Amino acid sequence: MPRLVVAAPSSGSGKTTVATGLMAAFAERGLAVSPHKAGPDYIDPGYHALATGRPGRNLDAFMCGPELVAPLFAHGAAGCDLAVVEGVMGLYDGAAGRGELASTAQVAKLLRAPVVLVVDASSQSRSVAALVHGFASFDPQVRLGGVILNKVGSDRHEVMLREALEEAGMPVLGVLRRAPQVATPSRHLGLVPVAERHADALAAVAALAEQVRAGCDLDALMALARTAPPLSCDPWSPDPASPAFEARGAGQSPGNGTAPHGRPVIAVAGGPAFTFSYAEHAELLTAAGAEVVTFDPLKDEALPTGTAGLVIGGGFPEVYAPELSANQPLRAAVSAFAASGGPVAAECAGLLYLARSLDGKPMCGVLDADARMSERLTLGYREAVAVSDSSLAAAGTRLRGHEFHRTVIEPGAGAAPAWGFTHPERRVEGFVQRGVHASYLHTHWAAEPSVARRFAEAAAAGTAAVRDAAAARP
Repeated sequence: MPRLVVAAPSSGSGKTTVATGLMAAFAERGLAVSPHKAGPDYIDPGYHALATGRPGRNLDAFMCGPELVAPLFAHGAAGCDLAVVEGVMGLYDGAAGRGELASTAQVAKLLRAPVVLVVDASSQSRSVAALVHGFASFDPQVRLGGVILNKVGSDRHEVMLREALEEAGMPVLGVLRRAPQVATPSRHLGLVPVAERHADALAAVAALAEQVRAGCDLDALMALARTAPPLSCDPWSPDPASPAFEARGAGQSPGNGTAPHGRPVIAVAGGPAFTFSYAEHAELLTAAGAEVVTFDPLKDEALPTGTAGLVIGGGFPEVYAPELSANQPLRAAVSAFAASGGPVAAECAGLLYLARSLDGKPMCGVLDADARMSERLTLGYREAVAVSDSSLAAAGTRLRGHEFHRTVIEPGAGAAPAWGFTHPERRVEGFVQRGVHASYLHTHWAAEPSVARRFAEAAAAGTAAVRDAAAARP
């Protein structure tokens, strides 16, 4: 699999611009391009998917473990002609206090992939050679294959940069000028997701492809991608019957890991307010025997027909609080489903939606708690253990995840908390009540497939109970 990792010395250098532009430019050549993102970020993969027509997939060595990075990559890249991996932060930046763990450099080494360094050259000339030399020599196991210069001011500026890098023996694979017309708008948690600006995002991706096509040597980049050696791993699989399935925690749910009572419908919140999800979650639920159906809490006034399980992931409910509140029929349906004991898995945005209120606007009222926007950004990796038995996880289940929000909920935990954090600080968080598991913690279920199986089985059991009750009626 030809592959490239797009990295940078720091955040804000233009990784997303270059990576998305490269994906789109190669896709326009008729190549099947597999898009990937190092780290936990949900938003960039949405732009990657728009550029390639394939699901954007995350490679996070903290949440999933280094041993799953290559198998998850191979799973997502199967059948493609090229894979492009966008890095996270600076090339060598990873989980705080954990050395290289979860850094772009670690992902590149695990994938044995050459790195293209995107350098913001707007305020330097010959110093670029010293900068690039430092990044190339810092870790000999990281193979820096070339540089793309971003935000170059003029022809003269380009000549000086190229001369300096030629002295350093580093190939220049592209030069991009300042182009504010293709800037992507941001707000309190980063880029505005694709689902909220689809037409504008399509135009931006097309403009990025044109910019990269004009400024980068695509043939040289493809040649570099082809120098990546073979990976010696089996692709990850969501299918518990597959020999490649990573059966971590398999003993936590009975049977062979498939829903034993039929094919339950699991409704997954989507639309502009709930855009954060990992593709592997739906794949795991499907492999566990569920039928996954998406609904939009901004538009749909009822849950999908036959809903037996409800997944409400992350997103931006704070941006759409008035619209979500105005959809009273759906709020009532969610509340009734939770009151019936139906399994509900809610992460971050889902937690806020289940609260009594969000910024003073009535929400579903499933949780006796109120949420509001905050000035403080809560961001970071977490190590967690399930405190209470729930439809998602048995007590004692250990998972790694991340928090990413500018909201607070009061109280922060219920009588039966969802998680106990063991690192970086010790505290309990979230709510477990009846079938509901609600928390700020974002998790990647590929790291612990038992949670998807457990949830699908809870949904299937509910479906069977409803069916049996209906059969028993005279």
